[in-house]
Amino acid sequence: MEEEARTEEEAAQDMLSSQRFDKIAENFATSEVHRSSPTMDALHETLGPQTGSAICDVACGAGHLALSFADEGPDRLVAVDPAPNMLASVRRLAAERGVAVETAEAFAEELPFPDASFDLVVSRLAPHHFRDMPAAVGEMARLLRPGGRLAVIDLEGHEDPVVDALNHELEMLHDPTHRRSYTLTEWIGFLRGAGLNVPVARGGQSESRTGVPVRRWCEIASSGAEAERAIRARLVEAPAAHREALGIRQDGDEFLIPVRTCMAIGVKPLGGVR
Repeated sequence: MEEEARTEEEAAQDMLSSQRFDKIAENFATSEVHRSSPTMDALHETLGPQTGSAICDVACGAGHLALSFADEGPDRLVAVDPAPNMLASVRRLAAERGVAVETAEAFAEELPFPDASFDLVVSRLAPHHFRDMPAAVGEMARLLRPGGRLAVIDLEGHEDPVVDALNHELEMLHDPTHRRSYTLTEWIGFLRGAGLNVPVARGGQSESRTGVPVRRWCEIASSGAEAERAIRARLVEAPAAHREALGIRQDGDEFLIPVRTCMAIGVKPLGGVR
């Protein structure tokens, strides 16, 4: 009974998260943070051209990462998200660019594709919402062909528990469906736990070159005025060293959020076994 109740609670949380993202789909479609970033550029440089590849973007949001591969000539682009309006944004943006894309409504923990379906699976600025990270990473790894790669860019937790607690508090105020930002060390563990080698692991990355003003950061997530005030108050009272550890800069009365991330790439062994 306890297991059943926990599963029902998790399902309810997933539904609330999906509904929330349905409401802010247009925000993600137009968000400068989601459209492009230094880390996205670095990912493309690291992966190299994806000509002829089958690519799956998990928890794709408006699909900016998936669509960023379109000019490289992939054989197949698939965008997966549990929020129908996000998938509608993917289809609209793809149509505007004349790009063929498949969409599927699903959570990361239950991906509706056969084993070894893709050469590249990606997920960006989404895994911090996942209910069960080992299950989600296991599912994404399952989809890889031997030699295929899983690339993740996500909000990075901090190794210092005090700084990490501040980071978590800010993220929860910004978006109450946030679950947890994982450290780079934890990400390496998740990928290796799914049987992948991890040749690339970079922490301390940023999704904004200049930093996102708190007001804009909250606008993208529809955080609301009360949450914005609470974030500002928390940043004012936080020690400068803790803000600095999170890459948050102060410019006059404004705080600039770097959207601090890490990037990790796992490779499925050619034998397809751990």
